[in-house]
Amino acid sequence: MKLFTELYVELDQTNKTNEKIEAMRFYFDQADARDAAWAFYFLSGRKPRQIIPSKKLREWAIELAGIPEWLYLESRDTVGDSAETIALLLPNNTTVDETPLHILVEQRLLPLRTSAEEIQRTEVFAAWSQMNYSQRLVYNKLISGSFRIGVSQQLVVRALSQISELPADIITHRAMGDWEPTSEFFSHLIDPAMDSDETPIARPFPFHLAHQMDFAPADLGQTSEWQAEWKWDGIRAQVIKRKEEVFVWSRGEDLITERFPEIAAAAAQLPNGSVLDGEILPWKDGRVLPFTELQKRIGRKNLSAKILAEVPVILQCYDLMEFEGRDIRTFDFKTRREFLEKLVNNLRPEARQVLNVTESVAGASWNDLGIAREKSRVLGVEGFMLKRLESPYRTGRHRGDWWKWKIDPLTIDAVLIYAQKGTGKRANLFTDYTFAVWKGIDLVPFAKAYSGLTDAEIRKVDRYVRDNTIETFGPVRSVTPKLVFEIAFEALQRSTRHKSGVAVRFPRILRWRDDKTIEQADSLDTIYEMLDAFQNPVNVSK
Repeated sequence: MKLFTELYVELDQTNKTNEKIEAMRFYFDQADARDAAWAFYFLSGRKPRQIIPSKKLREWAIELAGIPEWLYLESRDTVGDSAETIALLLPNNTTVDETPLHILVEQRLLPLRTSAEEIQRTEVFAAWSQMNYSQRLVYNKLISGSFRIGVSQQLVVRALSQISELPADIITHRAMGDWEPTSEFFSHLIDPAMDSDETPIARPFPFHLAHQMDFAPADLGQTSEWQAEWKWDGIRAQVIKRKEEVFVWSRGEDLITERFPEIAAAAAQLPNGSVLDGEILPWKDGRVLPFTELQKRIGRKNLSAKILAEVPVILQCYDLMEFEGRDIRTFDFKTRREFLEKLVNNLRPEARQVLNVTESVAGASWNDLGIAREKSRVLGVEGFMLKRLESPYRTGRHRGDWWKWKIDPLTIDAVLIYAQKGTGKRANLFTDYTFAVWKGIDLVPFAKAYSGLTDAEIRKVDRYVRDNTIETFGPVRSVTPKLVFEIAFEALQRSTRHKSGVAVRFPRILRWRDDKTIEQADSLDTIYEMLDAFQNPVNVSK
């Protein structure tokens, strides 16, 4: 616990990549393999689900600190993080807990989930009494399921790559899928002597990710060097068929096979040694449905025949990583695409209805492709993916081979009506905003957004909120409507859960319209016109 806490503090106190890598290298050089396994587990973004409810931790901290609840709540609003608030409010303690990380997690934390409340309380009090502030902070984050630190898995892998002298992509692949944080796992993870080609049947490959284009497409050279395909808005997935078993993985490394039985059934017809990359889409009558329809499938424990019929899905396949049992990621994209088409075309018709090869869009010039791209919203897509025909399938985000050429977002001008403080470093600033549009003479809440402003603009809005608060509802303040902002979003659809009757996807602030008054903000009528264009694409194409 001592060494891991020191690592946490070092990572939290620097924004420099090399310093973070050096801190992790030092930790993994010093740590026991059992502790290193759990450290890698946490640093790579995995965490056990909440062990003790935050409400209980709050009650016990208030009791131990001997303070009234209102003081705790005021402190939390100022700090912006419950785990840190508790660590700060507990009686000062300079004791250092020397318990190894794996013992703390396996013997003292995880068993508490099924323990009686009194046992939980006793153990938590004992842990707090044995730890200093920094250790309490880490402990609170682990036990509440809120542990997070500012490093990516890619950065952790780079540190391990330098220690082990193994290529980063091999370590990344070994860390994919389901695994337990044991000393055996960690030893295998960084062992150069292990067969780098060994692949347990369920293990997915690391995904190749694209960059958003921030330049003119003509800068990419000739269109003949690239494939343009539609950019779908679904769940990125990898479908594996090995040794007569099928596995469907999301990009977040969640095994989602049971969520999509029709995809699993179709993939069962694939030959062994096949790994497809694609997008799971809600699909009906030859057309993609809104992403929110797909969420209906994700959020259900039991998939009834009714929901399967209402929201059927397909996999739009756009790449192939394993073919006939061979890892072909080093092959060029053009060849992988040819193998993909051969693989899918050999399936029976009912399987081909579920496993589709995504369409390649032809264009003799970038101008031709730009014209074709204008049909994106009619087709329910986000624009184009551009992929270099000679590119291998890389690990992670690599600039140069795959690009997202997205259409411009939809925009409306809306009025700020509510604000709430942010979290972390912005816990003292009002950074989470609710925006409204006109419905007759009333302003109706339309969307929430918390990104898009500069630091200087955030401070100006924060001052406005503090000076113009009308009412306070817990952490939320209503403000005098005066500020107008241009809000961007990717898509919209009707929603009975929203007062406006419309839900938007990926709302964010595009700019502060200080040149407009609130009377010039948009109305629901404007938004319904946009909605009609989505629901009646024929009208758009005329």
